[in-house]
Amino acid sequence: MFDARIRTYIDPPLNRIGAVIAARGITANQMTGFGLILGLVSAALIACGLPALALIPLLFSRVADGLDGAVARASTRTDFGGYFDIVADFLFYGAVPMAFVWMNPSLNGAAGAFLLTSFYFNGASFLGYAILAEKHKMQTEKRGLKSLYFTGGLLEGAETIGFFVALCVFPNWFVPLAWGFGTLCFVTATSRVLLAHRVFGAITTSTTKE
Repeated sequence: MFDARIRTYIDPPLNRIGAVIAARGITANQMTGFGLILGLVSAALIACGLPALALIPLLFSRVADGLDGAVARASTRTDFGGYFDIVADFLFYGAVPMAFVWMNPSLNGAAGAFLLTSFYFNGASFLGYAILAEKHKMQTEKRGLKSLYFTGGLLEGAETIGFFVALCVFPNWFVPLAWGFGTLCFVTATSRVLLAHRVFGAITTSTTKE
């Protein structure tokens, strides 16, 4: 919900830092991989019962995630780079809730399963819309210059990171927070499906027979 507005403020400094990093020969894919490693370290710390300590690599992983695009814009943008970035993001987004389940399976298991299911549904609605948008040559830069078409929604990247921070600060509140955030994810995904129906519902798919 806030991603488009936030980009106005964070893109200029990220682009400046990204240009410096690119000048040193560090690639965007390396930044993506570094961010993913930090995110998985954060998840490992959570699973070990250290959510407060996990905040440090978690936040730095998201900084790296923002910088990989800036590095790409300052050097070379590739289709694989965009693909790697979204795969790394989805792995990170799944690893953090899984880590809280591992930290306390009996208490967090049901809420964690619900949250991960909502992420799965939300991710499918997002990627499916991006595929259709690419097919019909739709473009937008409201959330920065991306390899995929990014649709907005009630919950986006900024809200998810804020949610993860809240979980690390208040780990004992995981169950109610997960049920609440998961419900909003279902609302976001459903609204995206309805949007796809409105935009693409009247468009027929032609087939060619040989």
